[in-house]
Amino acid sequence: MEFRKFSIDGPLEIVPRKIEDERGYFSELFRLDQFRRTAGTTDFVQDNQSLSVRPGTIRGIHFQTHPRAQGKLVRCLAGSAFEVAVDLRRDSPTFGKSVSIVLNSETNNQFWIPVGFGHVFCTLEPRTVIGYRVTDYYSPEHEFGVAWNDPDIAIDWPDVADPDSLSAKDRRQPSLADLPNYFSVVDRQCA
Repeated sequence: MEFRKFSIDGPLEIVPRKIEDERGYFSELFRLDQFRRTAGTTDFVQDNQSLSVRPGTIRGIHFQTHPRAQGKLVRCLAGSAFEVAVDLRRDSPTFGKSVSIVLNSETNNQFWIPVGFGHVFCTLEPRTVIGYRVTDYYSPEHEFGVAWNDPDIAIDWPDVADPDSLSAKDRRQPSLADLPNYFSVVDRQCA
């Protein structure tokens, strides 16, 4: 299992090794000891899954605030998705910057998005299924978002991205400039 870092401290791409033969493959997808050694002490409490029927479906930028802030370990179970983590730690030198990867069911790669980051994705294929494991339970009163197309974040979206696919909630998200100071780099859960 390989852990790849980005230009922004915190998010990780996790690439499992595949052992293949004529029958197919075997892959070890998660090991708590290796994950904690690289990402820090984390406990997962809930698994979520979403299906997006059409390519170009945009979901996010979402996050939860303290005391119910969530880290997310994201994986694509079918299809593929352009995945983005946005640094929302106002005192971070990379505040408002993002990192992105493509997750797909063929490589089984995963994306660790720690507390302090927003998460958004755009599906690249029909019937894309995303699974994610989170570090705290869903809490509607702690769930917030940022506008997916905020020019201060400036995500370089794939051509297939369809603004008409946004939920009503995601069409009304505030700009990064209007977002309160929810997270800090000194927050132990952001490490």
